[in-house]
Amino acid sequence: MSSIGSGYDLSASQFSPDGRVFQVEYANKAVEASGTVVGLRCKDGVAFAVEKIITSRLYEKGSSKRIHNVDKHIGMAVAGLLADAKQILTVARDEAKQYKYDYGVSIPVKYLADRLSMYMHAYTLYGFVRPFGCQVFLASYEHDGPQLYVVEPSGVNNGYFGCAVGKAQQTAKTEIEKLKLNDMKLEDGIKEAAKIIYQVHDEVKDRMFELELSWVGKNTEGKHEKVPTSVYEDAEKYAKASLEEASDDDEEM
Repeated sequence: MSSIGSGYDLSASQFSPDGRVFQVEYANKAVEASGTVVGLRCKDGVAFAVEKIITSRLYEKGSSKRIHNVDKHIGMAVAGLLADAKQILTVARDEAKQYKYDYGVSIPVKYLADRLSMYMHAYTLYGFVRPFGCQVFLASYEHDGPQLYVVEPSGVNNGYFGCAVGKAQQTAKTEIEKLKLNDMKLEDGIKEAAKIIYQVHDEVKDRMFELELSWVGKNTEGKHEKVPTSVYEDAEKYAKASLEEASDDDEEM
């Protein structure tokens, strides 16, 4: 891509003759090289599942998390460069804190998504900064039901019923489209999200990975939390069983 954008990819504030901003495209490439992140908006909550690629056998389980709390009621899952994502997380927490200080109530997730999108977009406008190489999922369960937003490196943000980004995003999106999310309970959504991560994981290129799961919904009283150990184990068992079943079907064919 560098040869295509030669001369037009030195600054985030410069357009190519065909209207492209190459540094934003490079930031998207950083996201696409990341482990897959899946977000499912079910009828009573939102489920997050993250494929955290492990690059060393000396890695300590549970470190370098890709799912975080912004506020008690808002969860964030990130794909792309982890250092960039941590900066966005800090900004998100500051926005939530300031909003609560100013208005006395917790920040709505849509307002937070708008604030983060403006912040990320600002880093595509000036020659002395670069776009953030990360994509951010935001989820909450509010008075009008579950909410799921995704903020891209360009600063664009959209609401979704289900979304996936990362190495296997196309395959994951195809699997998400098969689900009836409007009728799905959050407990089933967690299982399906885990199943999708196991289905799209590339055993050859990335042998080791850690599955991260979290949820926010009616059953958590609107708080974003890591799923309990029993739910995690059930989801992982369901995902592995589905994978084995699919392998057996392929062998029979």
